[in-house]
Amino acid sequence: MAEQATERTTVLAPPERCYAVVTDIERYPEWAADIKQVIVERRDDAGRPVRCAFRAAAFGRSTSYTLEYDYADAPHVLAWRLVEGDIATKLDGCYVFDPADGGGSDVTYHLEVELRVPIPGFIKMRAASRIMHSALRELKARVESTQ
Repeated sequence: MAEQATERTTVLAPPERCYAVVTDIERYPEWAADIKQVIVERRDDAGRPVRCAFRAAAFGRSTSYTLEYDYADAPHVLAWRLVEGDIATKLDGCYVFDPADGGGSDVTYHLEVELRVPIPGFIKMRAASRIMHSALRELKARVESTQ
């Protein structure tokens, strides 16, 4: 059974800037500590990455997975789904970007994770929470430092 989690933060930049950073997927290794490599395998007609292969640190080892991105609700939402993975059978999620009261952006991260190996639910939830917390913290730092 997949574990679902949601986390939210406020970033001191407009939603469009946040969206621009998360859609620049090839640059994730520059600012997302656990992402070691990204290879864009396919782009859409607008040049946006649609299918990307990742190598990342997870559970004290290296993991590989491929995500397919959905731009249907751009620039409000960037969604993805797992196409293949060595330790995950589901790694689906999205970022949602809303204007924050008083300026900036409220960024919400939804993630649904299912692993191939049997792991107790509370450990999966802790891992999902760590992924989201790190991703949002690193996104916030990247966006706010590159304005």
